[in-house]
Amino acid sequence: MSAHHVVVVGAGFGGLETVHRLAGAPVEITIVDRRNHHLFQPLLYQAATASLAPSEIAWPIRQLLRRRRDVTTLLASVESIDKAARELHLDEGSTVRYDTLVLATGARHAYFGHDAWEPFAPGLKTLEDATTIRGRILLAFEEAERQSDEQRRAALLTFVIVGGGPTGVELAGTIAELARDTLPTEFRRIDTRHARIVLIEAGPRVLPAFAEDLSNYAKDALEQLGVEVVLEKPVSECNADGVVFGGQTLAAATILWAAGVQSSPAAQWLDAPADRVGRLKAEPDLTVPGHKEIFAIGDAAIVLRPDGREVPGIAPAAKQEGAYVASVIRARVSGAPAPLPFQYKHAGDLATIGKRRAVIDFGWIKLKGAPAWWLWGFAHIYFLIGVRNRLSVAINWLWIYARDQRGARLITWWGGEVEGTAPFARAGQADQDGSQARRQGTS
Repeated sequence: MSAHHVVVVGAGFGGLETVHRLAGAPVEITIVDRRNHHLFQPLLYQAATASLAPSEIAWPIRQLLRRRRDVTTLLASVESIDKAARELHLDEGSTVRYDTLVLATGARHAYFGHDAWEPFAPGLKTLEDATTIRGRILLAFEEAERQSDEQRRAALLTFVIVGGGPTGVELAGTIAELARDTLPTEFRRIDTRHARIVLIEAGPRVLPAFAEDLSNYAKDALEQLGVEVVLEKPVSECNADGVVFGGQTLAAATILWAAGVQSSPAAQWLDAPADRVGRLKAEPDLTVPGHKEIFAIGDAAIVLRPDGREVPGIAPAAKQEGAYVASVIRARVSGAPAPLPFQYKHAGDLATIGKRRAVIDFGWIKLKGAPAWWLWGFAHIYFLIGVRNRLSVAINWLWIYARDQRGARLITWWGGEVEGTAPFARAGQADQDGSQARRQGTS
């Protein structure tokens, strides 16, 4: 009799945690992902702003699982799922059968029905997104250096971030420090300290998930860095010329989207109930309604706590869900009683605004400023994979802290000569092509 076959779709925090926790269980595992790497998303914005190299926050899946002879890794995209036959249909026509299926397929950025904005306002979910954004930011300064038209130069030196959650706040703060501290001595015709960084949030405050006093501190800290924080003015248009918000038009060559997410197509694959952003509605044991053999975790699922609140879409939650699913699978294959329903334990919220500026909310204690920044740094280094990566990131951060220099300032997606604004158009087309490919199947 063949071993129980567990198929995990997605090698993010939830998927990998499931696989790791099943070590030694009497199962065979196949992990499917359409990228060959696991990404440490909490630091993705640092790759997008030239603070860290992509290789410092991503690791090949095969390398991470090389000692697990019970695990097969497939680089593939899911096209559909046959629930009756318990089969996964992948691209290129291949099929994988499962006894238990774990959907940990993550999410992508969403534009609230305005997908046409994506070429002009890229979001940040993948390494490709990060390198594209990094290229746009750096190229804006390069074009401003050679631009004689003052109006166009001002637009090139205007950076708009849409969305005041942790990603938006972290992007705004880091771009401000890049312009103010890192680049001024490297340009001759422009003063990068005159760059305009505008953070637009439709709600009444930034970091709405944090306590109000920490949210207010974050806003003050951003403004001390020179960031213009605009509240309660939703964006109504993004285009090649700039952004429109609150009836006001702002010319900007670089717009970054950090305002919303859309789940993967997992609910469509299953023809299963989902919420307005496409997340599968999970049962208390994290299974899909009507299908005890299928689990949904991480950003692919909406999971409710006993008090009705949603489990947040953050890495610690996905890891807890992955560990829980592994415990359920172990119980099933061994004939042991099923574990109690999933219980999420919130460890706290963390966000950094800039050097020596961060906020941490553990519930029982709240920190801000330099102590929060140091603790934020230690926490993120601790959760990185491998001693070499922890050491590399720590050294980079110390170098930035001491010298304000960011070494990962490479424009890698563009290979032609700079001709006016054409690179931005080409970048937008590349983003659009990549986004269309991503929408064909997420795993």
